Amino acid sequence: MNLSPAVQKYVLHWGEMGTRWGTNRTVAQIQALLYLSPKPLHADEIVDLLSVARSNVSTSIRELQSYGLVKMTHVLGDRRDYFESLGDVWELFRVIIAQRKQRELNPTLSMLRKCAMEVEKEKQTDSVTKERITNMLKFFESISDWYEQVQEIPTPTLQKIMKLGRRITKVINK
Repeated sequence: MNLSPAVQKYVLHWGEMGTRWGTNRTVAQIQALLYLSPKPLHADEIVDLLSVARSNVSTSIRELQSYGLVKMTHVLGDRRDYFESLGDVWELFRVIIAQRKQRELNPTLSMLRKCAMEVEKEKQTDSVTKERITNMLKFFESISDWYEQVQEIPTPTLQKIMKLGRRITKVINK
């Protein structure tokens, strides 16, 4: 694989965005490289293309595999492990969102539920504070429920909903 200037820009930017999204730069760059690659790549190719340490590539690939974003495959006649990214951008997005929900939303929901139960018993806590914790809990529960419903929507239907944009309010307000 040859990294054209546009591909280099994409991979570098994806790495920068990865750090903002809470992941390692190299992990994000490898995911970007594998996503753009027309064929599976083995670790040594990734090392050469990105100029990163072999150990960093191995660790990053394991992390991407644990997220379900990258899978291992084999090439006939070659004993090395090859890696490829999910190719469908919608499936990729769904996996990323599911991982973020599991790592970020679920622990926050759990903490909010505990806080809401505890704060309700506290006499010294102001009623405004109690109400705000309850409102935050309700908001996060709504987001979690909405996520579960959206996950069940087939991709073509979800694409149509997204194309509707704010016009969907006309349907809802009827």
